[in-house]
Amino acid sequence: MVTGAKRADRALVAEAREGETAARERLAKQVGESAYVFALQLTRSPEDARDIAQESVLRFFAHLDSFDPERAVEPWLFGIVRNQVRDTARRERVRRHESLDRWIEQGGAEPASSDDPAAAAQRHELQRQVWRAISELSDDHREILVLRDYHGLSYRDLAEALAIPAGTVMSRLHAARRGLREVLIDLGMERAGSETTPRGDR
Repeated sequence: MVTGAKRADRALVAEAREGETAARERLAKQVGESAYVFALQLTRSPEDARDIAQESVLRFFAHLDSFDPERAVEPWLFGIVRNQVRDTARRERVRRHESLDRWIEQGGAEPASSDDPAAAAQRHELQRQVWRAISELSDDHREILVLRDYHGLSYRDLAEALAIPAGTVMSRLHAARRGLREVLIDLGMERAGSETTPRGDR
């Protein structure tokens, strides 16, 4: 099913491919923001994420003319970002020891909207612990969890973004959630471990 948002994305891509300046600028901003968020979720380094996002946007536009406008933009973009993250890790040994907590404390986490400060603080702490647990997972498991549970990609889009067979998506996602649950339990968060990630299967 093609949603209104996807139709808008496809129309924007078509206009950008025709060289319309305004469309190219809007598309660059859109994919740049998405690329940065995903890169940050994978690397936990704002500096690395900015570099990766910039390079990903350049690669995105370098191949825009060959992109099928009938395809969804996000799986293709996230595939580019994923490859850039892995290339950066191989070249520069991305700083795996940098804590995700610092990013969250600086406002990287989604703000909790609540009139109850105690409830908001509790949600913030739960989110912080979940991200800490995600950071302990392997690259494969962290990627698929972030793309599914935070970016909402379908199984088909996951297969495209991660360059894996469709049959592998479900088994890898199941293993990733099991791994996350085990880490959360090790951190003493039995309740969070039973719930796994904030969003479940859809």
